[in-house]
Amino acid sequence: MKVLVSVKRVVDYNVKVRVKADGTGVETANVKMSMNPFDEIAIEEAVRLKEAGVVTEIVAVSAGLLACQETLRTALAIGADRAILVETDVELQPLAVAKLLKALCDKESPQIVILGKQAIDDDANQTGQMLAALLKWPQATFASKVKVENGKATVTREVDGGLETIALKLPAIITTDLRLNEPRYVTLPNIMKAKKKALENLKPDALGVDVKPRLQVLKVVEPAKRKAGIKVPDAKTLVEKLRNEAKVI
Repeated sequence: MKVLVSVKRVVDYNVKVRVKADGTGVETANVKMSMNPFDEIAIEEAVRLKEAGVVTEIVAVSAGLLACQETLRTALAIGADRAILVETDVELQPLAVAKLLKALCDKESPQIVILGKQAIDDDANQTGQMLAALLKWPQATFASKVKVENGKATVTREVDGGLETIALKLPAIITTDLRLNEPRYVTLPNIMKAKKKALENLKPDALGVDVKPRLQVLKVVEPAKRKAGIKVPDAKTLVEKLRNEAKVI
């Protein structure tokens, strides 16, 4: 069984994000970048399925600048068997990424595609759902537990009311939630091994996909600064301040 896992290069979650002076976007020059945390979980889950004997091959996929190769090398060090980079300097939006992944699914014929439920830069939470629609495959989003056997996947989902367990016929799309697993630490020997694994470079044109943006960002601004909070001695004082100063009650 082949699994395709998408990974995205984003500003590291420990970095304080700054808006560019001209308001055109977020500053990424000289900023530490890393793999999207939800995608780390997706790669980890694929590796665990392989270790359980369910999966035979893991293909990591990314789309974007040439620097995304670093992210793919991390995926290879975690345990992916090979990687594919769709190289483009165009700003990719969720629909474009979904179309690229569909083209790669047509090329690679995976039985499962695992994605992070969202990226921490745009928080769109759209690509997995769009890909399922394009492929006409069943989907299980926000997965907190995955079990694959007998040609189907049983997935426990985190929903507003608690947990929901569904069964999917393969091939299928799964998007990972935070509590699905804890990604392993990448060791130096595995990093060295990753350098020898295959990493294929493709262009969107080679896949027959138009990645031209359909949405235009007009302006990006930082949230308004708020006053620092204060400590109050008791509940009575809190109520008074909420009523007389904040005027919210």
